[in-house]
Amino acid sequence: MKKSLDTTAEFYIQRGYTGQKLREVLEGDLEYQKLIKNKRKKLSEETKVSKKEKAKYVLSADKDFEILKKCKLLPKKKLSNADKELVILIKAQLEDDWRKPLIKILNNLLKKYK
Repeated sequence: MKKSLDTTAEFYIQRGYTGQKLREVLEGDLEYQKLIKNKRKKLSEETKVSKKEKAKYVLSADKDFEILKKCKLLPKKKLSNADKELVILIKAQLEDDWRKPLIKILNNLLKKYK
């Protein structure tokens, strides 16, 4: 049977690993790391992720790439200012420190309605 990310993770889950312990054991599994590296490379090519985006966003799951891809399509549409801000907020969720952009937006809203 060909190993996949899911089967490898399930193997460790069945042995009782969860949460941080699961993350640690997967980080130490060289085969898993090779699979994830190949998958990220493929998804990066499909989504056309720039070096700047790779540095800015975590992009650790398929859904992260899907979100980024859709966010990159939206500016080509005629969006309202509110929708543009929503896209910025959504992209901020892909950042490692996603709380910082949220705080900035909240501060702007507090100033606006003071």
